[in-house]
This record gives sequence, structure tokens and C-alpha cells, in this order.
Amino acid sequence: MEGDITVTSSNRKCSAVSGSTRKIKDNAADWHNLLLRWERLSEESFPIAGNIVNLRLNSSQSRQQQQVDEPLSPLSAPSQPTGGAAELQDECCKLQDILNNMVVVVMRMERLMVSQRGVLDLEEFQFGPEGRKVPLFHSWTTKQFENSFRVLLDSFRQELQLKQTILQELAHTVTSDLSMVYLSCWLHQPFIPPQTRMMLEALLLETGHRPL
Repeated sequence: MEGDITVTSSNRKCSAVSGSTRKIKDNAADWHNLLLRWERLSEESFPIAGNIVNLRLNSSQSRQQQQVDEPLSPLSAPSQPTGGAAELQDECCKLQDILNNMVVVVMRMERLMVSQRGVLDLEEFQFGPEGRKVPLFHSWTTKQFENSFRVLLDSFRQELQLKQTILQELAHTVTSDLSMVYLSCWLHQPFIPPQTRMMLEALLLETGHRPL
């Protein structure tokens, strides 16, 4: 997607029409910018997730090889932890920090959802359950904006939950195949399919952030 959208007077063609118009347009720009922020965090996090997998698998293979080469006798003392454990912990902390930033992104998305719900409630109060007769922009009703925001929020909430689950399992998985599944899910983000980005693009087109 393109760079951040800055909401200014120059891209608020309809801002004088109503407060609802301005609010929805601002919210659409915020959604775009939050998605860009999420994608940057996801790109930063994937190499770290890969490092965790490599460190965990290498550590497991080293222990297995050690058990084959030097079987412990009853009087043998267990080997001391190597520096790999500290490195693994460090990478896990880095990934947790990025995930914490993703939590903040989703929290801001939730606030946008609350804001949009407030716009819808105001419209229904002013014009009744059916809403206004004339669209605020091109063709979408206020309810359609609310529905789009909800779909977007649900997608990112589910993806965040998936990443949180993967983080909990990643450093404890010694099976190569399962580790690759986790990495694939982290990279491809199954709960944010192309349709989600298309919906956001449609939102930007409807609100005038993208030329028709």
C-alpha cells in the first residue's frame, strides 16, 4: 500500500458538509496508517521469529548429539546451560516487544470502531433507523462504514491472537515441521487475507483518499 495518509484541509473536500463526513474521512485515514504500522511491525518481527526457530532447533539437535556422543553415567553431572539459552531469551524478548506494539495498534483500531459506532448512533438519532437519505460521500451508507470497520477490526484481532499463541509456542517447539507451520502463519497472516486490504482500499476510495 502507499505511504501514510495525512488528513489536512486539502483532502477534506466534504469536511464542510457535516461533522459525520469529516469524522468518517479522518477515521479512514487512521485505518490506513494503522495498517501500514502493522505491516512494518510484521516485517520487522518475522526475521526474529526465524531466529528463535533456528536457535531452538539447533539447541535441541546439539543436546541430542551430546546424548549420543557422551552418554551420562550415574555419577556424571548434567551439562551447564550454554550461551544459546540467553540468546534465545533475548530474541523472545525482542519479539514480545514487537507484539506489544501490535497490541497498541489493535487498541487504536478498537477506538476507531467506537468512534464510528458513535457516528452511526448520531445518524440514527437524527434521521431514524434507516439513516440519512443522501450518502455522505459517493454511495455508502453510514451503516456500511460501520460494518467495514467491524470486519477490519475482527481480522486484526484474530491475527493478533494467532501471533500471541505462536509466540507462546515458538521457543518450545522442537519439531522442524511444526516450527515451519508457525513461521508460515506468522508471515502470511491468514486472518488478514487480500480481501481485507481490498476492503480498506474501497473505504479509501469512498472517502476520497484515493481518486476514483
